[in-house]
Amino acid sequence: MRFPPRIARAGALGALTATLLLGAPALTTATAAPAPTSAPAVVAVQDVGDICQSKLPAEAHDTLQLIDKGGPYPYPQDGTVFQNREGVLPKQSQGYYHEYTVKTPGSEDRGARRIVTGDKQQEDYYTADHYASFDLVDFSC
Repeated sequence: MRFPPRIARAGALGALTATLLLGAPALTTATAAPAPTSAPAVVAVQDVGDICQSKLPAEAHDTLQLIDKGGPYPYPQDGTVFQNREGVLPKQSQGYYHEYTVKTPGSEDRGARRIVTGDKQQEDYYTADHYASFDLVDFSC
């Protein structure tokens, strides 16, 4: 089981927001004097939105419950390290993120929906488009 429980993690959203906002000077710098190395940070901050837990599809709730229980998971890829190759999520060390399948009704394979978890802040991200964009799950609404 992951601690603290998600319901009590509304503070994690604030901590993550603060972490993301620490990149704000880079955004200002990028606006004043664009630098090639600051461009990916701008994209990452813009591509991570947020979603209320209540707005997630039912299958995402099922996946979150499985994560809290520690499995068993329906797919062997569930729980594996998410590489963040797309660079959409905030940059973290290797092994920080893990991915889990959110079943897609009618799909013959795993589909495009996932929950990606982050270890330190115990944040959860939802993607419906196979990592093109992410929404941080807000458990306070």
